[in-house]
Formats: sequence, structure tokens, C-alpha cells
Amino acid sequence: MPDVRRRPGQPRRRVLLTGATGNWGRATLRELRERDAVDVIAFVKRTAADERALVEFADMTNLSVVWGDLTDYTAVRDAIANVDAVLHVGAVVSPLADEHPALARKVNVGSMQNIIRAVKALPDPARVEVVGIGSVAETGDRQAPHHWGRIGDPLRVSQFDEYGQTKVIAEKLLLESALPKWAWLRQTGIFHPGMLEIRDPIMTHSPFAGVLEWVSDKDSARLLASLAEGAPQEFWGGVYNIGGGESWRLTNWQLQTAIGDAMGVRDIRTWYDRNWFATQNFHGHWYTDSDRLNDLIPFRADTFADALSRALDAAPGSVRSAGKVPAWIVKNLVMKPLTLKDRGTMDAIRRRDNEAITAHFGSLDAWKLIGDWSTFVEPEPSRDPSYLDHGYDEAKDPSTWSAIDYLQAASFRGGELLSSHVRTGAAGVPLVWRCAFGHIFAGSPRLILIAGHWCPECLRDSSAYNSQAERNPFLAQIERQHQLTNA
Repeated sequence: MPDVRRRPGQPRRRVLLTGATGNWGRATLRELRERDAVDVIAFVKRTAADERALVEFADMTNLSVVWGDLTDYTAVRDAIANVDAVLHVGAVVSPLADEHPALARKVNVGSMQNIIRAVKALPDPARVEVVGIGSVAETGDRQAPHHWGRIGDPLRVSQFDEYGQTKVIAEKLLLESALPKWAWLRQTGIFHPGMLEIRDPIMTHSPFAGVLEWVSDKDSARLLASLAEGAPQEFWGGVYNIGGGESWRLTNWQLQTAIGDAMGVRDIRTWYDRNWFATQNFHGHWYTDSDRLNDLIPFRADTFADALSRALDAAPGSVRSAGKVPAWIVKNLVMKPLTLKDRGTMDAIRRRDNEAITAHFGSLDAWKLIGDWSTFVEPEPSRDPSYLDHGYDEAKDPSTWSAIDYLQAASFRGGELLSSHVRTGAAGVPLVWRCAFGHIFAGSPRLILIAGHWCPECLRDSSAYNSQAERNPFLAQIERQHQLTNA
């Protein structure tokens, strides 16, 4: 990577950071405090909580704050007017997005629309780099044997995950924007100091057998700070998975036990009933391609052990000494009530909410067959990478793509290419397609072949992925195995 540090006489870069008061945003500000090549403009919606979060940075000499709303185009336009780059981290995330889906759509989609519009309105749009942030939630539940994934795999958002759905839309907006300099980063789970204090029913949505390639808040901050200083030309126009690498590839069961061990819990199973946790419908996979981003923008330096140690040090005493509390108290007075809250798995069972039960367990009968801890086997998914077929010749350079490549890709998705005039190598020019269910939509070859998008109407109907897979071989690679695994 080229040396992008500021040299004497070189103008300082001005970077707009949205979401600056969130976990990732604050970690990024701490990292940027030490970077003398960058002036940071934090775009923040003025609330009492945000003001408190920024007190930590009151003495940060290279930081200025712009108070505004991401859904207000005028405020966004004014903030972008004199910057070199936009790091768009701000979003409504889960679990808040689950509780307020309309708000999530308004902010997550509307903010991307405003940023694109504002950059296009500049005299020279090529002067501003735009980095959008997506999520591993865009690809949904990826358990063994298809627990390895990469950019270009089918987008398959889990049921009830409005955050994931909004990020798919925002990603398409940026990829199809025709902005001169853009990149999209699909963030994985960020391990941050507040992890040990999370108490929300979403905890019960995570299957023990699920996997995730985590990344720390410090490494994620290092990535954005390096992008703020400047990225190599080959980075732009790409879609990337953010992941911590091999040592950060954990099963959800490994994560549970590691956190329990850190808190002095002898056996985490004494805190829960086994059937409180969903067996499907979350998100996460290990990446075969996360090294690609680190090769372009080196950011990995942290270890899971160090991140867990920091989280423990930052936690209140009641969390650090949780292992000293009798397990029956934690189980019955803390954990069980959590599962019975709105969106909790046991709340769905209690109310006989068939839609939620089917999403989380497959069926009520399947939930009844889960069993107790005596039959539990620790999940050990294969560490050997595997790859899905993307339905076209991936060895070909996109500059040589032609109609035949698009016809093959469409056929593998159970659909067809409707555009009759196709220019060779025009990977960013939208074409018209039709899916197996007759929905007609537009999308560039880059969006379809490289990023894994297909029919937006089918993608939105997450409860129908099983039936869609009957006509879509691309999706069936995951969905048929998903059915067998959870039968």
C-alpha cells in the first residue's frame, strides 16, 4: 500500500464521518485522533446521548462536529460540500431496526440516497470518495456445510431482519449510482467493549451451530482511518467483506463459552435451556475472501483474546463477577425473562406465533425435538473453505463480459436477460432481467454477477426462499441444504 501520510506542504484531507457516536464511530474517532493527515467532520444528529458520547473528544484538535439529520438532504449537501471523502457508517441497526422497521428504511436507505444526490450535485463529483457500509446480514443464515462465503454469493436476508433488507437496497443504490469513486464494505459482527453488557432478546436468535468471522472495534477503526488517509486506486469500485481473518472465525457456541469463561462461569449451559436458542434464521459465515480487503488496506492487528480482555476490563463489576452468582439466579431471573420479551424465542413459543416459530426453529414439532443438554454435541464445522457456484466463468475479466455471460448467469438463477442490446465490457451499465416468477427488474452485470443481487421482489419475500429455490439453482445451493440441515 502506498504511503498516504501527509507530507510537508500537502493539503490535509477532510473526511466526513457519519455514525460517529456509535461503537464503531467512536473507535474510529479514537484512531483518527492520532492521524495527522486528516481533519474529521463528524455528522451527528443532536441528542443528549450523542452530546454525551462526544465529550470524550472535546480536546480532539482535528475534529469538528456538524449537527444534522441524515434524512435531511440540505444538511447532507452542506456537510459534503468541502470534503474529500465520506465514510458512511451511520445507520439504524438491530435490534432497534427490528423494533422500528420504518425508521430503519427511512434512515438507512434515505441517507444513501441523499449522499449520492449531494455528491452528484458537486461541480466535480470525482473529487469525493464515498465508502458505504453494508452487513453480513445481507447474506443471512449460512450454517454448515455452506458456512463459507464470499462476495457474489446469493443475497438471502433472514426473516424479520429489516436492517439487512435496508442494507441490500442501500448497496444497490451505491453500486448503480455511477459515482466516480465508491466502495461498499459488508461489515461483520464487531466485537467491542460493550458486548458483555448486551441484554436483548436478539441474543436468543443466534444458533449455537451458527458461525461468524468477527472483527474487533479497533481493527475496524484502523480500516476506516486508513481509508480516511487515502486508498489505492484499485480499491475503488469494489465490494468487500470485512473480517478479522482465521483466528476470528468462531462458532456461536465458541463465542458463548469464551465469554462465559471470561466472566468465571464454569459451565455456560447452567445459564440457559438448550431450546431457548433458535436453530436457524440468523446470519453469519466465514469468509474465503476477507483477506482481499486486508491486502489492499492493511488493518488487522488485534486478537480475539485481547478484545475479550478489553471488554471484560470495561464491564461493570457485576458482569466481571457473574460467575460468582448462583447459576439458577442468572438463569431464572435474568436469562429466562429475556427470552419471554417481545421478539424473544420463548415469547413466540408461548404465543404460538407460527410465523416466528417456523422462522427460528422450522416448526413447533422441530422445537420440541431439540432436547436437553444431555444430547448436545458441540458444533465443529469444517475449517476447509468451500465455494458456491456463481453461474458464470469467473476466470474472465469483466472487461470481456458479453451477452453470453449474462445469459448464463440469468439461466443459473432461473431467469432470463431481457435486454437485447448489450455492450461488451459495460459491467456497470444496467440491463433488464426477469426472474423465474415473472418479476422484471433492472441491474448492472456488476450488481448481479459480482455482488450477488438478483430479483429485489423475491429477495424481499424472505419467508418464500424455499419455494424460490425450486426454480433458482443459484439460491438452491444454500436453500436445499438449509432444509436438510433443519429437517
